[in-house]
Amino acid sequence: MVTFLVISCLIKLMSFTRTVLGTRGFSMVVRPSVYAQFVAGETEGEIADSMQKMSSLGLHPMLAVPIEEDLGESTGEQRYEDNLAAMLDCVLMSYVNGWSKNPMMQLKITALVSPELCVKLTSLLKTEQYDLNVLVRAMEGEEVVFPGLTESENTHLLFSLQRLNKIGEASVDKVRVLVDAEYTYMNPALSLITMAMMKKFNQQSAWIWNTYQCYLKESKNILLDAIQTSIDQSFCIGVKLVRGAYMDKERKLAQKEGRTDPIHESWELTNDSYNGCLEIMLNLISEKPERYMIIVATHNEESVRRAVTRMDELGLHRDGNSVCFGQLLGMCDHVSLTLAQHGFSVYKSVPYGSVDDTLPYLVRRAQENRTVLQGIRKERDLLRQELRRRLKEKITGAR
Repeated sequence: MVTFLVISCLIKLMSFTRTVLGTRGFSMVVRPSVYAQFVAGETEGEIADSMQKMSSLGLHPMLAVPIEEDLGESTGEQRYEDNLAAMLDCVLMSYVNGWSKNPMMQLKITALVSPELCVKLTSLLKTEQYDLNVLVRAMEGEEVVFPGLTESENTHLLFSLQRLNKIGEASVDKVRVLVDAEYTYMNPALSLITMAMMKKFNQQSAWIWNTYQCYLKESKNILLDAIQTSIDQSFCIGVKLVRGAYMDKERKLAQKEGRTDPIHESWELTNDSYNGCLEIMLNLISEKPERYMIIVATHNEESVRRAVTRMDELGLHRDGNSVCFGQLLGMCDHVSLTLAQHGFSVYKSVPYGSVDDTLPYLVRRAQENRTVLQGIRKERDLLRQELRRRLKEKITGAR
């Protein structure tokens, strides 16, 4: 509750400060504080400096363009084309600078496809079957007619699939693209599109990944279904395993609509779900590391320890391509650095862009990740302990 109140007050304070100081003054205040901790920079030079510092610590960047939409925020076809250009720039930046031997980036499909269409597709999937091969043909430019859509919706979907195809073509053999999960009212559509991309681009290795949210009661079944589809249709699968970031909104929406809450009733059940899905993937990777890949995307130290222990038990390479770890930039650095120091592959999710472009993204992440912010207190306590230790050493040494 305290964290919720702090974030709510912070959001109101930022809004008030922007009004009083104006855009330029607000930027001058935010840049050296919140922006500097959680954003890599705006210009390519600023981003490069941040990435080089990260590389010197043994960490890898996972670049994220802070663009996404929710219901009621759709902005038109040209905006999606502009977003595509930004995503393609992100692909290029991820691999040309040599910041990581296995570059990764993040992608939100709602930056390229209308959320309203994703919601409608999700509804249609309850009664309609959409063949992945048909979606692949649509990606390649075939004029496919999808059942249940109006002419304008169908046209938009075709344009959107072609945009995603361009990202896949630009990234294959260069950058692994991790598609983010979003809200349950659109996730089935997002997964359908992502699996179609996997079908096309993951024949030899997992270049397109999907995200699986373990706070969902159905998370294990969703993961197992995806694995079975990849087996049936002979493609590799990459998994970004998270607990989930939309708990409050999901619960409120379920209550409002009279639906069963899709989220596990307790934190312990979510942990069990996460660890169970992790076990499934690590066992598969131990058998076929060339077909399965995972990023253990968590700030939870118990899950990190469990993953490390199981990797050692299964004989999985710490710096191999098949298993890596991920945390947010500016969050849980004590976890990231400890893993890197012990030879594990660790990625930090790195948003970049102007203050105006990144601030809405950061505010949304703060609202959705309040439990993650509790880790800041632990990092602060660790820093205090280290400062006390060093001061004590200096005082003792001076005597």
